[in-house]
Amino acid sequence: MSTWDAAAYDRLADPQEQWAREILARADIQPGERVLDAGCGSGRVTKLLLERTGDVVAVDGDADMVEKARAALPESVPVLHQDLLELSLEEPVDVVFSCAVFHWITDHETLFARLHAALRPGGRLVAQCGGHGNLARVLDVVGPRPGTWLYATPEDTERRLRAAGFTSARAWLEPKPTRVADVAAYLETVVLHGQPDARDQAQRAAALLDELDYVRLNLDAVA
Repeated sequence: MSTWDAAAYDRLADPQEQWAREILARADIQPGERVLDAGCGSGRVTKLLLERTGDVVAVDGDADMVEKARAALPESVPVLHQDLLELSLEEPVDVVFSCAVFHWITDHETLFARLHAALRPGGRLVAQCGGHGNLARVLDVVGPRPGTWLYATPEDTERRLRAAGFTSARAWLEPKPTRVADVAAYLETVVLHGQPDARDQAQRAAALLDELDYVRLNLDAVA
């Protein structure tokens, strides 16, 4: 089953790729380290990981995203169709990397437990997702969407990471005001994905906003 338009997302995901480059700068991934791209989407970020190490495993829960990523990536890169809440790998990884994914999963307790299980002892989780206050102006226009996202606080995130077994955990918020070329298309495809009124609400918000008030939640943890 697929709910994403992977081709449209791939065209619009320049902000996500830029954030991923910033996360990579602090991730310090070494050649030869085995890396999991948790929520690989269309594979744009997976390609960046491959520039750091040749040993990458990509996972996504959406069938269309998996198909797009498999077409975009070398055949040597496994692209697994798995829900991250049920993640199961044949062998552990050194690094779990993720960009713009975790806020789509509202059960962070289970998510972090599955990611911890995927890491070797001493392995690292380096990630970023939407955090507390993310897109507040957009949500003021389109209205709340209970149960759609979890924009967590750093304090709750650090507590959940430690409860999942991580020996150290640091989380912090980072405002990322962002401009995109086509606000309506971006909101419909990327932000309001899966909402029945996404197109109408995206056009309404686009008429009122010229900048998206992103707030990113950064995560660094050691298993």
